[in-house]
Amino acid sequence: MSAQAASNEPTTYLPEGSELAAVVDFAAVLARHGVAVPEPRPALVDVEGNRVEVPEPLFEALVQVATAMARGQAVTVMPHSALLTTQEAADLLGISRPTVVRLLEGGEIPFEVRGRHRRIRLADLLAYQEQMRHRRREALAEMVRVGEETGQYQATAGPPPRTR
Repeated sequence: MSAQAASNEPTTYLPEGSELAAVVDFAAVLARHGVAVPEPRPALVDVEGNRVEVPEPLFEALVQVATAMARGQAVTVMPHSALLTTQEAADLLGISRPTVVRLLEGGEIPFEVRGRHRRIRLADLLAYQEQMRHRRREALAEMVRVGEETGQYQATAGPPPRTR
């Protein structure tokens, strides 16, 4: 046992190059023999070194936020119970505010009135958005089915006609 290992001083081990490969090989051998080598878990560590593991769903959300921000996209985090203005709802759906108002007045999306202003629950807006995605997928599948039945899919699936 080395003198450093015998002391109570903390020691940092940082394998590099061939040492790192040997450590990886060692962990693989342990795993083959049924010895569990714990995967590093995402965690938050405060300035005093206290560590709190981040639950998987929260970690996935953080990865999505970081990815969006890395692409230069703005990110908003809010609870499902949040109430949005018609403009915020329009921005989220990528449509105009007058179109959102028509959807609200037509009963497509539930809303409530606060004073003179319409407010939409985020959960209701997300449910509407998912419903629209589902309808679009169904319509596309129906178009493909009809195209295949009428033979139009095969007629247009090949390379474009050559021009002279």
